[in-house]
This record gives sequence, C-alpha cells and structure tokens, in this order.
Amino acid sequence: MPSSDTPTIANAPSERIQQAFSPGNLRELGHRLAESLGRHMESVQASNGNVLNWSEPTDNCRLASEFLDSTSSFQSGAKQLADRFETLAKEMLARGHNLHDPRYVGHQVPASVPVAGLFDAIGSVTNQVMAVYEMGPWATAVERSLVDRIGQAIGFAKDTFSGLVTHGGTLGNMTALLTARNVTLGDVWESGLQGAGNAPVLVAQGDSHYSISRTAGILGIGTRNVVKVRLDERRRMDPGHLDETLTGLRKKGTQIVAVCACACATPIGAFDPLPEIAEVCRRHEVWLHVDAAHGGASCLSYKYQHLIAGLDQADSVVTDAHKMMFVPALCAFVFYRNRDHRFEAFRQDAPYLFDPSSPGVAEYDSGMLTPECTKRAATYGLWGTWSLFGKQLFSDMVDATFGLGRVFFEKLVEAPDFEPLHEPQCNIVAFQYVPDKLRDASREQLNQFLLKLRHDLIRSGEFYIVQAKIDGRQALRVTIINPLTTADHLDGLLDAIRRTGQAILNTDPK
Repeated sequence: MPSSDTPTIANAPSERIQQAFSPGNLRELGHRLAESLGRHMESVQASNGNVLNWSEPTDNCRLASEFLDSTSSFQSGAKQLADRFETLAKEMLARGHNLHDPRYVGHQVPASVPVAGLFDAIGSVTNQVMAVYEMGPWATAVERSLVDRIGQAIGFAKDTFSGLVTHGGTLGNMTALLTARNVTLGDVWESGLQGAGNAPVLVAQGDSHYSISRTAGILGIGTRNVVKVRLDERRRMDPGHLDETLTGLRKKGTQIVAVCACACATPIGAFDPLPEIAEVCRRHEVWLHVDAAHGGASCLSYKYQHLIAGLDQADSVVTDAHKMMFVPALCAFVFYRNRDHRFEAFRQDAPYLFDPSSPGVAEYDSGMLTPECTKRAATYGLWGTWSLFGKQLFSDMVDATFGLGRVFFEKLVEAPDFEPLHEPQCNIVAFQYVPDKLRDASREQLNQFLLKLRHDLIRSGEFYIVQAKIDGRQALRVTIINPLTTADHLDGLLDAIRRTGQAILNTDPK
C-alpha cells in the first residue's frame, strides 16, 4: 500500500477516489502551483504581458469545454497528473485578467495581497464553512475578531455594536436594509407588506449603487419606490434636499424604510457629508444606512479617515474588504450600531441546525445573521494578512492609492488635451480626452469616440480602464486600486490614450 506521500495511479473507480484525495498528490501539485504562481506574479508585476488577455467569449467557452472533453482520454499516472495540473494552471493564468499588473486601473476590484489567497486556500482545501459554530469554530472566531476590530476603527463603541460577514456588498446592502425594513415596519417579516399601509419607500443618494434599487425589488418595496435625493456640486447627497424630501414624505404619511447614503458613491468616488445627513435622519427618526463598500477602509488610515467622519452615527454600514482592504473576493462586512438589531433580519427558527441545549453557543451561529446557511470562511485572507503584516499595511495601501488619485488629477489638469470631470476625494477619477480635432465636436460625437477609444485600449492589453456617464457626458474612469501603480504608470496611461485616440482619428477622421 503506497504511503500518503507517494503520488498514486488511478486504474479503477476506487483508485480514482484515492488519487483525488491523496495527500501526496496535494503536496506535489501544490509545489507546482506555487512555482507557477510565483513566476506569474514576477511577470505580471513587471508588466511583461497584457493586462487583459482578451479573447472572444465564444473562443474562451469553446476552449474551456475542450479541456473538459479531453479528460476521458487522459492517462492519469502520477507524473501525467502533475503535468496535466500544471498545464491547466498555466492556462488559467495565461487567459485571466492580470489585476496585479500596475497598468490595471479599472474596476473597484483590487490587486489583492497575494499571500491572502494562501490563507484563503487553507479554508478552501479543508472546506471550512459556517452557519453553526461547531461546523466552523475557528472561522467564526476569526470573523468575530475582525468585526470587533473594524467596527471599533469605524468608531462604534466596544460591546455596543454587532456585525457579520457576507458574500459581497450587494448581499450586504440587502441584509442591512432587510433589517431596516423589519425594524421600521414592525411585523412585516411575518405578515408581509400588505399590512404596511401606504407603499413604503427607500430614500437614496442620487448616484447610489444599483444594489440599492435591486434590494428594493427583492424586499417587496419596489424599484419605483426608491426616492432619489438631489446631489450637490460635488455629487454628494444634499442634506438640505434630504430634509425637504423626508418632510414631504412624512406629510403624505409615507413610511420611510431607510435613507441610503454613500461613502463613497461609485461614479466619481464622492463621500457624502455624513454628520449632516445623520443629524437630518435623527430629527426625522429615520434609519440611516451607509454603503461604504469602497470607502469604509478609510477608517484604517490616519490620513484619510476624515472622509468617513460620521460613519459611526449610521444605524447600519456595509464595507467590502475585497475592495480597499485588498483581499480576494468576496468578503463584505455589515455593521449595526445597535447590537440589539443583529437578529432582526431573519426572525425564524431552524431547530435542525441550532442546538437548544447550547443557547450561549447559538450567539455565534452565523446562520442566524446572514442570507447564507452554508457560508465559506470568507475572512481567512484578511485575518491572515492582518496577523502577518499588521494593521498598518492596510493604511499604507489606502494612502498610496488614494494619494495617486490626486496625482493623476493634477496630471490631467496640466495636460491641455485632457479634462478631469471632478476633483477626486479618493482613488476614483473620471475624465475626458479631447484631442484638437474634436474640440468642436458634438457631445454625441465625443461620447462615441471615447467609447471606441476605451474598447481599443483594453483589447490592446496595454492598460485596463473603465467608462462612466457623468451628467450625459461620456467619461473614461480609473480606479487606482493596485498599490504597485506609480506616477510613471499614469504618465504611460495618458500616452497610451493619446496613441489609441490618434489611431482612431487617423482611421476615421470624421
């Protein structure tokens, strides 16, 4: 009988199972993967290839299917298995999106700390899950420790607040607003919305994330019952208009589930004036929810924590560690300022799961708090990174990327053929490239040009950026979310935009 360290060969169903679970195979394939990942990161961080490895969707889907089909003819001896694994891993790396290339300045998805993925792998390989404490005792402890640390960094008083982790900001916003709905509307969880009187509403920042209106639909409030608050000149929620809006709704007898503010909003990274908004909500006795999915990590930075002043006055807060805490997706925190609200989202019993003989332990059962029953150990990467490098690393990464947002803005101001569309508060910057030939072009012509420019630029693999629409104006948009990006890379981006734009104009001079 082979030892656990010896790779095995599969010739029969039972042997295939043994091979799939072989510690020896895990060790060998793990060594191969570590080498492949190390070489990949060296190449990507040095910008030796494309940022986006673009292929048409049909081509990628066809190739992925071919790998599945080729398994039946594969002779899985020990060496062949390791070679096959290495081939598959290399294919995955070669065809993926290289977020760790400093030229990636696109979506609000970071170049995650690589070793965070190794801590996540421990949870994945051993399949640590949560719902009841006894299924994931260490995963639960890790999550609770981080909820306590980050909640206190936001400003909540120790032992007075509660929190949980869920799979992404959309689920986080839904969970928090479900709690707000249940607290605000009484027994609606049991009786449904038919007993809620006039159609209740959500009041939201004008640039709020689409997950807010999606949540309104899911919760039975309805997307048409999301009332948008006017923005000020910096695209922040206007507290004066919020006051007017709430006053008008109260006069009509409309029930207000919550006010949804942003820290920060997606289009240009605008941080709402939370102290003023909180004061308005207190006067009207309305639940304040803050979507701080992107900006919440500012609480870990001495330099930028002023951006979230007043966040601790919110009734509920969402912040994504898989954004500005630079860990792999998905890892989103939900906080309640009042600890008593922690069980209000889901008022139900599940005796087959929750053990009545251990009532104290039930306090640690995450299945009572989140939409998920089985939930992966989502905080292993964050806990491991924090424990390895310390809290200061997160401040460093926020400071570096937010600071570069300002640097990029100043470069745009100095360039006669670029126009920033706002003054950034963080690492999100929206702008236009307007070459001389298009100075007198119509808005529609310029909009189409910028869309074509972005299309060609990202498919070239040289840089990755995204697009946005700001008051009807087509914008190019960057989120500097790789701590390895430098000012030189940003100069290279401006040059690449110019080259790409000129190539378009030379091909189609209209």
